[in-house]
Amino acid sequence: MLIYSTAVSSVGGRDGTIRSDDGVLDLKLALPHGLGGAGGATNPEQLFAAGYAACFANAAIRATRHQSQEVADKDIEVIAQVDLEAGADGSFGFALSLIVMIAGVSQKTAEQIVRSAKALCAFSNAVRGNIDVAISVVTR
Repeated sequence: MLIYSTAVSSVGGRDGTIRSDDGVLDLKLALPHGLGGAGGATNPEQLFAAGYAACFANAAIRATRHQSQEVADKDIEVIAQVDLEAGADGSFGFALSLIVMIAGVSQKTAEQIVRSAKALCAFSNAVRGNIDVAISVVTR
């Protein structure tokens, strides 16, 4: 059952622009310094990391709603790292890692929340079986 749909157009690739169908997302893109570009604007890897971090954080928040000890939304922080890798055949791929920080719960509870979030998160479901995701769970 479809619950949401969006579309984003890209013109000019990594040194171009992106724009969502509703106009809310309207950004310049730039090849990062690390890839020999001018930098100064966002890039697809940053956008992927932002989407994954936000989606996983929301999945973790949702997972806490079924626990006796509810966690405040602001007590969950997710850092997503996307590494662009080159294959020997000239292809490209990602290595992904998440650091999930949850305040006010035990390490065991935090790990349970993260397991549940992995099952709920659309990004985790999309990359499962294709990209390994290293996840660190930290309590604070």
